Amino acid sequence: MFKKILIGVALVALAVWLGAPRLLYALGLHPECPKFEKNLDGKSALVISTSHSTMCGEKGGTTGVAASELMHPYYEFFDAGMEVDVASIQGGEIPIEPGMLDWPLAGPYEARYAKDPVLQEKMQNSLEIDGVDFTKYDVIFLAGGWGAAFDLGQSKVLGDKITQANASGALLGAVCHGPLGLIQARDENGKPLLRDRRVTGVTDEAVAALGITCTPMHPETELRRVGANFEEDHDAVHELFTNHRTKDGNIFTGMNQNASCGTAQDIMYALHSR
Repeated sequence: MFKKILIGVALVALAVWLGAPRLLYALGLHPECPKFEKNLDGKSALVISTSHSTMCGEKGGTTGVAASELMHPYYEFFDAGMEVDVASIQGGEIPIEPGMLDWPLAGPYEARYAKDPVLQEKMQNSLEIDGVDFTKYDVIFLAGGWGAAFDLGQSKVLGDKITQANASGALLGAVCHGPLGLIQARDENGKPLLRDRRVTGVTDEAVAALGITCTPMHPETELRRVGANFEEDHDAVHELFTNHRTKDGNIFTGMNQNASCGTAQDIMYALHSR
């Protein structure tokens, strides 16, 4: 009898192990991203991450970049033949949001990262944004994650460099908390770059629902503050599983991590059509 119970428990555990990722996929996590069939040899992208690793004080735990929001666009750009660099606010090792590389949240891109010493090295020794010429890139992409709430929107250096990249004609992308990195940027007339532009990102409702309100910046609040036309997906079963994206001129944004791959491909199609 005891042996049968153990076998039963093992089978249930196995079912949960195999089923949880599939359930999350069915709900909208890591939506399938069709292969990008175009070639972008000779083009380049800079993927930017937070450097912040602690969550709201000593007892708040650790945080960092949302793995998929960096790795998905990185591999999409890379597989299309683009030269891809990785930078962060302070340079050096990029902290990763706990659990993002593990079951059941990890997807195919995360599994690829686990076997990719090249990207691992770039994550360990990321470029410091202060020393990077943003104008030499065709694409600037801002990854999110809770860590981004602590340093992307607060960085004047990042705002100035995004301003320069925009003036040089770069395509700008961001997902989740990543759009916070655009709030200090200015257009050619010196006005906030996001004023009257369609954008999306983490909503105030999601922040409240997750109970992580201690972060110093909330995307919806800050994007609206600088005059952006903030959009959200009202039709999703839950906004944590939406793949909502926006395009407005050279600015491409995604509501959360599920939009990482799609936002990257939106940018790539726009780049290819130039």
